[in-house]
Amino acid sequence: MDIFALLADGFATSLSPLNLFIVIIGVTVGLFIGAMPGLGSVNGVAIVLPLTFVVPPASAIIFLAAIYYGAMYGGAVSSILLGIPGASTAVATTFDGRPMAQKGQAGLALIAAAVASFVGGTISVILFTAFAAPLADLALAFGPAEEFALVLLAFTTFVGLGGDDPLKTVIMICLGLVLSTVGLDLISGQPRLIFGDMPGFYAGISFLVLAIGVYGIGEVLHTIETSKSAPQVTPAKITFSELRAGLARMNQLWRTMSIGSFLGFFVGMLPAAGATPASLMAYGIARTTSKKGKNFGKGEIEGVAAPETANNAASTGSLLPMLTLGIPGSPTTALLLGGMVMWGLVPGPMLFIEQPDFVWGLISSLYTANAAAVLINLALIPLFVWALRMPFTVLCAIVIVLCIVGGFAPSQKLHDVWLIAGFGIAGYILRKADYPLAPLVLALVLGPLMEKSFRQTLVMEQGNVFAFVERPLSATFMLLALIFFLLPLLKYVRKPGKNQVPAE
Repeated sequence: MDIFALLADGFATSLSPLNLFIVIIGVTVGLFIGAMPGLGSVNGVAIVLPLTFVVPPASAIIFLAAIYYGAMYGGAVSSILLGIPGASTAVATTFDGRPMAQKGQAGLALIAAAVASFVGGTISVILFTAFAAPLADLALAFGPAEEFALVLLAFTTFVGLGGDDPLKTVIMICLGLVLSTVGLDLISGQPRLIFGDMPGFYAGISFLVLAIGVYGIGEVLHTIETSKSAPQVTPAKITFSELRAGLARMNQLWRTMSIGSFLGFFVGMLPAAGATPASLMAYGIARTTSKKGKNFGKGEIEGVAAPETANNAASTGSLLPMLTLGIPGSPTTALLLGGMVMWGLVPGPMLFIEQPDFVWGLISSLYTANAAAVLINLALIPLFVWALRMPFTVLCAIVIVLCIVGGFAPSQKLHDVWLIAGFGIAGYILRKADYPLAPLVLALVLGPLMEKSFRQTLVMEQGNVFAFVERPLSATFMLLALIFFLLPLLKYVRKPGKNQVPAE
């Protein structure tokens, strides 16, 4: 079947009454999650993930993807109205969005963010549709050695391209890999790291428990400590005349939005990159190439359009390697990957063959979610303004209750609730020490796959460890992994002056 036929079948799935309702609810929830400072798509998906067990797996992933999409739209709301980004992906939007709001152009800034997000989402979904099947066909050539090398590459990209302290990133990856080994051995069935024969650890540590703890409880604790007096919310409402004027202004920014969309999509495909660097890169390129570059940072509409197209395109791009290769392109897609594994779905090239209805239903739902997000976003601006005035104490209480209920509901074990509390405190401490949390979650999700493929390769090759570099594809991945791992060292060597102790 060609892509158009598969996509048509996908729309038959995504436009079913249940899935269409789920998309609308998911986008709406995502918009509010993205608009609330301190939450964002990662925390929102982690908190809401347990609720998806009441619907079929296909509907569950569509729901989470819709939340992801909505959160990317919603992040611009608090960036513009409060000057506080709803998530790191919307940091660049504050550079010009907040000055526009302070000049009385909050409505125009919100229109620009919504339209730019829609354009970025639409272009990236089209690219996603075009690249998904070919990349899945390429991945069919993968064996256990290639799987191990690809996972290793995903980890090393966090070290070389993640932007965090490389040593701290390596420590978090190792910690996640250790946590992934808790439970029963994959081959022998012997218990490992069960901490004094504690029954609760025989099933291992669920990534859901870890994610809710570090991203839910941990984020709340960090926000309570760092939050000061409530910021002033800039009032905003959108009239039809403002909407027409805003659309006319956006019609002049196709070049900026096109560059941001393509850049965001391909940066989003890179593990450890994601939407934040994509939006910052798009903002920098727009400022450099624009005729009004000197006005950036003072309330230039082009400075809102560029990062918003890029971060929404990157969110879609990060889904592509997750579905086709089983390698998440962002922390949020790492959570989606873990959810798919819990539902019995194995991401990778065989998913396109064994579950085509699911895959193309998800792809088609991105078109639906993108259209729903822009309409709901523009319609609910007054409600967002009201919600942003909610006392933070009330929001914290709601988030903590959702975390506890969400952690207890899937297994109904108090053991998991205690783990969530422990991971929450640990996540808060790690956040204060500037340790990145995304590599920890990624390692817990991909650790079992890495161990399985490593041991399968050694069994098939009768213990020959050179098998990983004797196969062309795995050797290529291993070489790239080595380059990314050594990249921080090369940067250190090239700038020795910064590390020399001055003479007394």
